Amino acid sequence: MATPASNRQLPAIQVDPTNKPYFDAAREGRLLIGLCKDTGKHFWYPRGCSPFTLSNNVELVEAKGTGVIYTYTVMRTKEPYCVAYVELDEGVRVFTNIVDCDLDSLKIGQKVKVVFKPTQGDAPPATMFTPA
Repeated sequence: MATPASNRQLPAIQVDPTNKPYFDAAREGRLLIGLCKDTGKHFWYPRGCSPFTLSNNVELVEAKGTGVIYTYTVMRTKEPYCVAYVELDEGVRVFTNIVDCDLDSLKIGQKVKVVFKPTQGDAPPATMFTPA
């Protein structure tokens, strides 16, 4: 029997000056990730300091928005949902939800693409993934 992902209401995301560029891009349907300009390595979550060098020589770059499920679990609550690590094509892993699918059909290694789900009020959308 199929387990559809629920469309639960998502709380409003709090925007501050450090995450505003990321959420502005999310409103436009674009996924941004961090790039350490000293090492050339991408990182998640986007922030003003490289996790590799602790330098602020970083920039936000647009990701393809595609990847594969690295690992996941289905939470079989009243409103079932899936939490997962998705490995983006750029190599970084993102902790996220898998949505808009039959949760029983998910597989490790399955291709996924980014979707942006609305949150409460006028807050920016949440970054999630769905099967590609």
